[in-house]
Amino acid sequence: MATTSSEITDIIRAQIEQFEGKAAAVDVGTVVEVGDGIARIQGLAGCMASELLDFGHDTYGLAFNLEEDTVSAIVLGGYEAIKEGAEVRTTGRVIEVPVGDELVGRVIDPLGRPLDGKGPIRTSGTRRVDVVAPGVITRQNVDTPVQTGIKSIDAMFPIGRGQRELIIGDRQTGKTAVAIDTIINQKGQGLICIYVAIGQKESSVAKIVATLEEHGAMDHTIVVVAGASDPATLQYLAPFAGCAMGEHFRDSGRDALCVYDDLTKHAWAYRQVSLLVRRPPGREAYPGDVFYLHSRLLERAARMDQEHGGGSLTALPIIETQSNDISAYIPTNVISITDGQLFMEADLFNAGFRPAINPGLSVSRVGGDAQRKVMSRVVRGMKLQLQQYRELAAFTQFGAADLDKATLALLRRGERISEILKQPQYEPVRLGHQVAILFAANRGYMDDVPKEKCADFERDLRRYMDTQFRELGERIRTKADWNEEVEGGLAKLLDEFKKAHGYAAQTEKAAATAGAR
Repeated sequence: MATTSSEITDIIRAQIEQFEGKAAAVDVGTVVEVGDGIARIQGLAGCMASELLDFGHDTYGLAFNLEEDTVSAIVLGGYEAIKEGAEVRTTGRVIEVPVGDELVGRVIDPLGRPLDGKGPIRTSGTRRVDVVAPGVITRQNVDTPVQTGIKSIDAMFPIGRGQRELIIGDRQTGKTAVAIDTIINQKGQGLICIYVAIGQKESSVAKIVATLEEHGAMDHTIVVVAGASDPATLQYLAPFAGCAMGEHFRDSGRDALCVYDDLTKHAWAYRQVSLLVRRPPGREAYPGDVFYLHSRLLERAARMDQEHGGGSLTALPIIETQSNDISAYIPTNVISITDGQLFMEADLFNAGFRPAINPGLSVSRVGGDAQRKVMSRVVRGMKLQLQQYRELAAFTQFGAADLDKATLALLRRGERISEILKQPQYEPVRLGHQVAILFAANRGYMDDVPKEKCADFERDLRRYMDTQFRELGERIRTKADWNEEVEGGLAKLLDEFKKAHGYAAQTEKAAATAGAR
């Protein structure tokens, strides 16, 4: 049946009566220039710093430079659809990223979009990418350790929850390996890990993700990727996005660890973006605020007091040096911001000492405050012995015939400690095993063990402890305190172990040989 003109009039009148118009103020600008991921826009008078701009076609940008007549925006993603004269709208929102437990176990880009092919991510909330770091009054002392599972770090350079510990060294010296081992060791420790890959090859990131999955570490890890093929704008944004995701866990009373791999490429990306928006260059063409770039990122790592949730965010930034030059511009900047550094030395790495941590140039400024009491007592004096050994070894490499007994004993002890600190990749050692083997090396129980047998000694000791002294290992893990009972238990463990595995006989034979001489 045909609709009459009166019915049409009634329908239109009803719609007019039901219409509720609301005024919406939106700044609209025009693109005057676009290229290299940067768009220059005219007409956005009310634009805010770091505001999200809508270019249409599902393309967004970040207001980067607010100039007198124009706004320079960095385009997030591809900019091929943006043409000169195109319309741009403000959104009234500062750029945010999705946060929440839904991200754990996923591989995402800096905007929270999935890259692992496991379907969309529906998060519970969002968080601003760039916020002011917590104030001094809201923080508490760093006194709870992050157990890395790496003997040399947990013994000499302990990392605390809420600390910022720099990993620095030349390329291919094991910097990423230390960070990945730390993430793997957090299984069951209640620590959410965020690994941020900045400017890396996608194939390298895929290998890291496969390694984490193989060791069951993706169950507590978020991987944020801004690869080498991604625009510099996304590489600049990546660490801030990862930090915001970690802050969500920190502010909800939980513990998080954020690895930035690496901030050298982040500084390169920031320099590229800054030069494109015509910011004045400074030293090495970096903009004048490159120090502030990293300080405002790393200062967000903190351990909050109980009134503010009691959570923590720990930062492990990575810096790549050229020819071991830690006095270059970016390395010195980040060293001065962080609470210590682990210096990975190429010569040690090439000599087979891995992880290649230089004990002389490495330091943790939190120190023993974040170390278990049992560990601090076991390794007392070990770092000094190791440094003395390294100095003596350099002088005696051409001959040791005329050395006195004390010097020979120091060389023998230092050599065993160095061997024990070697550790295969992706094999973190739990606290009880660390304490037992470091106690053996530092107290002289291994002085008579041949250098080439040190790895076998450690392997057999760990197995013996798990079978015959399981209660001692469990006590060290749960209480981690030091008293005469623990010291006596460790001494008994080593005495019985050496007898059971024939090391006591080796001791007597070595002593008899020395007496005959």
